[in-house]
Amino acid sequence: MPKTKSNNETKAKKRGRKKKRVEFAEDRYEIRLSGSGGQGLITAGVILADAIAVGDGKNAAHTQSYGPEARGGRTRCDVIVSEDEIYFPEATNLDLLLALTQEAADAYAPLLKECGVLIVDEEAVKHKPNRPYVAAAFTKETVKMLGRAIATNIVALGFIAQYTGIVSKKSLENSVVTQFPTKFAENNKKALKLGFDLAKNATLVGGFGACEDNYETELDRT
Repeated sequence: MPKTKSNNETKAKKRGRKKKRVEFAEDRYEIRLSGSGGQGLITAGVILADAIAVGDGKNAAHTQSYGPEARGGRTRCDVIVSEDEIYFPEATNLDLLLALTQEAADAYAPLLKECGVLIVDEEAVKHKPNRPYVAAAFTKETVKMLGRAIATNIVALGFIAQYTGIVSKKSLENSVVTQFPTKFAENNKKALKLGFDLAKNATLVGGFGACEDNYETELDRT
């Protein structure tokens, strides 16, 4: 089991670090990780918030919500990122949505900003939302490369780091290593690398008009 903190919110003051790659047009960046219970998305949210706050020196707040069942029901977690204090920790106008199931994509894609980044599992989300999105076979590739689907959440975090730059790779790796027992460190590093590689080769669909540059710029990041 991963190590967890005593509360859902992690905060850190800005420490004068180099400006990160995501621009804070409204000084607030809202991320939702969504899928089904058992996919480790709540843990992924804790790791992401910790990496952004402790490692990168921004403010980050993490909240979570489960569906009717602990495993199999719809689940989500939100990570809010800002250079300033976060007074309302829930996401209502998403900048980024990760959807690992069809139900999650259907429920939360309407909450994305017009040019918000939508990332879906191309195998699980058969009916894609009518908007630009980027797809990768998260679960399939995790099983193929790592033998089990359990690390899909870590692969997805690696993808987000590579694709958006919202969190540095080094901070994310440090947070993953800290949150899990030492014996899982090497496998989790492999999972992160798989996520990085998937992002570099991600498939963009429907990237036309005003939002195309947003996705293309992300794809070119290293």
